[in-house]
Amino acid sequence: MPNTAAKSDSLHGFEPYQETKGEEYMNEKQQEHFRKLLLAWKAELMAEVDRTVSHMKDEAANFPDPADRASQEEEFSLELRTRDRERKLIKKIDATIELIDQDDYGFCEACGVEIGIRRLEARPTATLCVDCKTLAEIKEKQISG
Repeated sequence: MPNTAAKSDSLHGFEPYQETKGEEYMNEKQQEHFRKLLLAWKAELMAEVDRTVSHMKDEAANFPDPADRASQEEEFSLELRTRDRERKLIKKIDATIELIDQDDYGFCEACGVEIGIRRLEARPTATLCVDCKTLAEIKEKQISG
């Protein structure tokens, strides 16, 4: 039986970064780990876009039955919405890679503290530390009601 626990611990085929004692935060080794992780994630998303285009070309049919046509249109609509969210995520990944290139990656854009390796492993595009993200979510809830 395959080891599913080991697979769930990896993100986009990468094992979580293991810090060594006394290691400087966001050193070259860490930056390279996250750059590779982000590029692999982007490649997965781009492959998904290609699959969607192929699927829509292959499956496109002009069904005579209105119910069949509506089902297909709904399926395509859902796929396109998903791809649109992924397109936005690709932009965010590109912006995150740019932060790595500028040596600004891994630090909270609101308060400047370290975001932390574990949080970045969970959400590589994170730009806020846990405390600032929590405050932002509370403010958002207060504004939206």
